[in-house]
Amino acid sequence: MPEPEPSVLRPPPATVRRIVYLGTPDVAVPPLRALHAAGFDIALVVTRADKRRGRGSALVPSPVKAAALELGLPVTTDVDAVLDADADLGVVVAFGRLIKPHVLEQLAMVNLHFSLLPRWRGAAPVERAILAGDTETGVCVMQVAVGLDTGDVYRRVTVPIAADATLESLRGELVDVGTVALLDALEHGLGPGEPQQGEPVHAAKIERDEYRLDLARPAVELHRTIRVGGAWCEFRGRRLKIVTAALLDPDAEPPSAGVVVPSHPAGVVVGTGHGALVLVDVQPEGKPVMAARDWANGARPLPTEHLS
Repeated sequence: MPEPEPSVLRPPPATVRRIVYLGTPDVAVPPLRALHAAGFDIALVVTRADKRRGRGSALVPSPVKAAALELGLPVTTDVDAVLDADADLGVVVAFGRLIKPHVLEQLAMVNLHFSLLPRWRGAAPVERAILAGDTETGVCVMQVAVGLDTGDVYRRVTVPIAADATLESLRGELVDVGTVALLDALEHGLGPGEPQQGEPVHAAKIERDEYRLDLARPAVELHRTIRVGGAWCEFRGRRLKIVTAALLDPDAEPPSAGVVVPSHPAGVVVGTGHGALVLVDVQPEGKPVMAARDWANGARPLPTEHLS
């Protein structure tokens, strides 16, 4: 999508006190609470519509709506309603919908994005950073533009990615760092934004097939998928989720790809195309999460059987 001419976007104000907040999932709740605690006048919260969940199909609000109602803030699903809120600025955190040009022409907006733009523009920046083996990521407080995550950057904070960081742990760290950066930007002034520099990289939503482990791939790549969460393979024709795992010491002799060694000194070890994984927690189909050792003791995998 082409970027708009600069004159199309309403510039942010020098000082900000009255805002509208647009967000949806859990990660958008801490910034909302922090803005409220800091004394910002939150005129309106915009989020997705309630969804039906569970066996009874009860309507369940988004995490942001639940938090907003707890704080006594008005909530809507209509983005255009922000134009009547008399706000200085819109603040967007994981909203999940593009803001249309006619809104941006009338109300300046900033977005808290969980990557070092322009790397990982899009829906799954934290997941893609882990899967790609990036050693660092970060947060950007950026201008909301018509293009996907294309606006100027007002604040940028780099965060290292630990070798064993999971999606949950890394995302939590980014939310904490990002909330501080967002408050700093709004309390002390956004200042001039900096255009993004470098080659854009798209962070597409993770597809279901990407969670399936191909044991012919290197262990280090499979470990990244496990750290993102939802990784699975099959054993005896049934799904086996790999909840947590570690890399086998590279000096140890790995078994063949897919072969499970339940009595290995390091634990329950499965071979891959290069190296091996030490299974820590697994979830057999139809059963709760359990220690890999308990699963292996019950399943008793044979040397001729493979995870696939």
